[in-house]
Amino acid sequence: MTRISLDSPCYFITSVTHHRLPVFRTDKFKDLMCTALDEARTSSEMLLFAYVIMLDHFHIITDGRRKISDTLRYLNGISARRLVDHLKANGPEESLRKLQLEEKAANYKYSLWEHHSDKFLLTSESMFMQMVNYIHNNPVAEGLVERPEDYKYSSVRYWLRKPLLDEEPLEMDLKQIHWYST
Repeated sequence: MTRISLDSPCYFITSVTHHRLPVFRTDKFKDLMCTALDEARTSSEMLLFAYVIMLDHFHIITDGRRKISDTLRYLNGISARRLVDHLKANGPEESLRKLQLEEKAANYKYSLWEHHSDKFLLTSESMFMQMVNYIHNNPVAEGLVERPEDYKYSSVRYWLRKPLLDEEPLEMDLKQIHWYST
């Protein structure tokens, strides 16, 4: 169980795609991202509390049991590997080229994410809930939907206790939060 406090903070993380490329324009790439986030959660045993996948970034709230560098390595590393591998296997070549970085001797590697993700410690329930609301309102603020619950790639249905989609993109660990106010 996670109790949000100074002693057991959570992380609010924002990762932005390289050059703010709109990698997540299609449901296929958003689905791949959700699968990668779930793989990161499973392999690292981290808890996920809130998320949204936007066109060129994602926001996520996770527990703070690991060092932030380890958490980012799982989240960004696994997602980058899965999406770049998908592009290598399925194209389009142009998208892959946009993620290409030139190294010494013209060897190439790919970078899905900017190297400095934003990360904040959430040390109180009020701060935590402020970020949950920010995450869920992000698609509305970007003009993608009129109501937060209309956006598929978000944890908003869990938080509003709305019926989940038949194929909910990513499971949340809300039952693992121990609230002070309850």
